[in-house]
Amino acid sequence: MDAFLYQREGAAWRDACSVPISEIITVEESDVNGKHYTSGKWQKMEKPHAFTVHCVKRARRHRWKRAQVTFWCIEEQLCNLWLQTLRELLEKLTCRPKHLLVFINPFGGKGQGKRIYEKKVAPLFALASINTEIIVTERANHAKESLYEMNIEKYDGIVCVGGDGTFSEVLHGLIGRTQQNASVDQNHPCAALVPSPLRIGIIPAGSTDCVCYSTVGTNDVETSALHIVLGDSLPMDVSAVHHNSTLLRYSVSLLGYGFYGDIIKDSEKKRWMGLVRYDFSGLKTFLCHHYYEGTVSFLPAQHTVGSPRDRKPCRAGCFVCRQSKQQLEEEQKKSLYGLENTEEVEEWKVVCGKFLAINATNMSCACPRSPGGLSPAAHLGDGSSDLILIRKCSRFNFLRFLVRHTNQCDQFDFTFVEVYRVKKFQFTSKHLEDEDTDLREGGKKRFGQLCRDHPVCCCTTSSSSWNCDGEVLSSSAIEVRVHCQLVRLFARGIEENPQQALQG
Repeated sequence: MDAFLYQREGAAWRDACSVPISEIITVEESDVNGKHYTSGKWQKMEKPHAFTVHCVKRARRHRWKRAQVTFWCIEEQLCNLWLQTLRELLEKLTCRPKHLLVFINPFGGKGQGKRIYEKKVAPLFALASINTEIIVTERANHAKESLYEMNIEKYDGIVCVGGDGTFSEVLHGLIGRTQQNASVDQNHPCAALVPSPLRIGIIPAGSTDCVCYSTVGTNDVETSALHIVLGDSLPMDVSAVHHNSTLLRYSVSLLGYGFYGDIIKDSEKKRWMGLVRYDFSGLKTFLCHHYYEGTVSFLPAQHTVGSPRDRKPCRAGCFVCRQSKQQLEEEQKKSLYGLENTEEVEEWKVVCGKFLAINATNMSCACPRSPGGLSPAAHLGDGSSDLILIRKCSRFNFLRFLVRHTNQCDQFDFTFVEVYRVKKFQFTSKHLEDEDTDLREGGKKRFGQLCRDHPVCCCTTSSSSWNCDGEVLSSSAIEVRVHCQLVRLFARGIEENPQQALQG
């Protein structure tokens, strides 16, 4: 029995409703004492019995809502039989969490994290009989440090209530703790990282909630909570960013140099402005129009079955992610047994030039302002990243490129834009390449300072900063490697057609 089929009173059988057992939250006996029934049928019942099914109901724009349907019958034995049968079926769903560790960021976004959890999430967890241990974070990296210190084996998953920054803290703590337990050196760029057995749940309470939006299709709180309750699982790639054999950070959404790096660096100085600082810094960076010289080297992801411009977005049950994962495992097996070293056979590509922006995305990076994201066809678990190079161009052309992130047009259809699907890449700025070889570098630095003091002059500066999922990296020279499906989320991906999913 995979689905619960029922017919509403007075409806034709063709209008019967079906709820998959996997999407039933819980079943409980209903109290019929003191109820008043308008229907003549129920008025004739001396002692009616009832049970209520709490389940998921799909709404518009990928949103989920909790729904409930109450069933009545005159026979107590029949009512109990239905209750027992449904509860036994729900007990077999071992993927559902029973004990969760919850981190709440009370400062992120609009500072509503605690209220959001107590009002919208906690009641759903209680309904599903999920036990929780709650930690309200008090400082930066509180969640990360806690995951290194606590006994996390007793939990079925970790939930973070906050924005992308809170999720990143939990991600770093969980990956780091897993590697520590497995004696894996995270600082080694070629280390084979061990996936964590725990899933991460995201309750969106931040300013953009990019990760949540790209994996669920909405930043609705109730939807995310229901994905956690049902025990959904979605594997996701993680990029490790290194500099001189030292791990800088992990990235799951955007690595941006140039335009997006300058925005995040400038906005950090204006935290007093609140969320509007991102708009202000974005406009300022656009007007500055700085470009940066450098060299990008990358290893194409030949194991993937898709491409950045095939207009096939990552969706629930994604074939591209599944097939790419299998092909990557085949490559790794050949390399392990010495049959073929794929990375020695494949050739690194090198691109030099002047760039307004260099972006690497592991996911679409969609958000309410940009429903398609920076790379609409990027996949969550195919073991690759979409490397987007925006070469120096006019302000007008760059504006055209940015505007296309808000509509359905192909943002890569410009002569100054290049996009590649890669599994590794490296970047070195021209400034670092030249600093020890030419005495004129001092003059270049002074000229760069002049540009920073007068940002409208539209010339090059020495170097930009990397924006790594909203955090500024300390070095511009980085080495990046994508780790295929390193973590799992309490999600199932964006459903192509919610109505079809419901009927199925």
